[in-house]
Amino acid sequence: MVLWAMVKWIFTHGDGDGICSGALALAANPDAKIFFTHPFGLLEDLKNASAGDVVIVCDIALSENNVSQILERFSDLSVSGNLIYIDHHPLPEWLPVESIPGIVIYDVGASSSELTYRFFESELAWPMDRVAIYGAIADYMDDTPIINKLLGGWDKRAVYFEVGVLVQGLEGHKRDYDFKRSIVSHLSLGLPPSLHQSLLTSAIESAKREEEIIRGLKEHIQIYGEVAYTLDFPFPLGKTAIYARALAGTRIGVAGERRSGLIDMSIRTCEERIDLNRILRRITLKLGGSGGGHPKAAGARIPEENFQKFIKELNEAALSTG
Repeated sequence: MVLWAMVKWIFTHGDGDGICSGALALAANPDAKIFFTHPFGLLEDLKNASAGDVVIVCDIALSENNVSQILERFSDLSVSGNLIYIDHHPLPEWLPVESIPGIVIYDVGASSSELTYRFFESELAWPMDRVAIYGAIADYMDDTPIINKLLGGWDKRAVYFEVGVLVQGLEGHKRDYDFKRSIVSHLSLGLPPSLHQSLLTSAIESAKREEEIIRGLKEHIQIYGEVAYTLDFPFPLGKTAIYARALAGTRIGVAGERRSGLIDMSIRTCEERIDLNRILRRITLKLGGSGGGHPKAAGARIPEENFQKFIKELNEAALSTG
């Protein structure tokens, strides 16, 4: 297919689902360049693409605070070249999926890895279906008809071991993009995570550290109503938020870190009645920030001086759900 031969860029997220999505896209487009981005940086990062380039964007939510500008950039790229947008994060409530320019593969009920696999399936050889399974499990979205069908061709125990290596091995390498690119390249060849020696070593070290962290985190947790939170705790934000909520027995866990006058956060809940995506898209805008994600796992960024107001608003939102 001539279209795929023209591909130049793959913009993807740096978590497990994003890495697997990128690996699947790279396997189908082996000459593409991998660029790691995130919702808050996508607009600026897309400036790397020039008129006529083909651009694939995987697993990047559209941020409420600059979505109009991103859509304009999408439109420019889809006219001058080709734009493929693959994602599963909830959109801003006012934005219909049909209004997103380019080729759009979107489904909130599946991981980005599954969607990327489905889109490029005819270009992929065995065993790349396994990479789709890895990404789905890493993003807690493996209970879908397609992933269950794909999993039938593998030993589930071995697959879950490999996902553990991938997820644990990525911890501590948040902005080590060369390391992540090496993993994307490795997976795009159909090789399992455990055969990437640096990743395996990192996974073992992370597992040991996680056990230590779990035992010492409780004394660093602050509690405000139904929200347990930590700031600048030296551990990955997503896992810290999970353990903060669990150890404190609250409905919501928040882990944040200070960066250049802002607080970057991961927020987690297990409550079916709490939709973090909706809550964060509403309250962060009032506080000069942005936020969103999935109903039970989301992220936010706000000015540091508004952090306590954020915690208060988040608690009120949790209480209002009953």
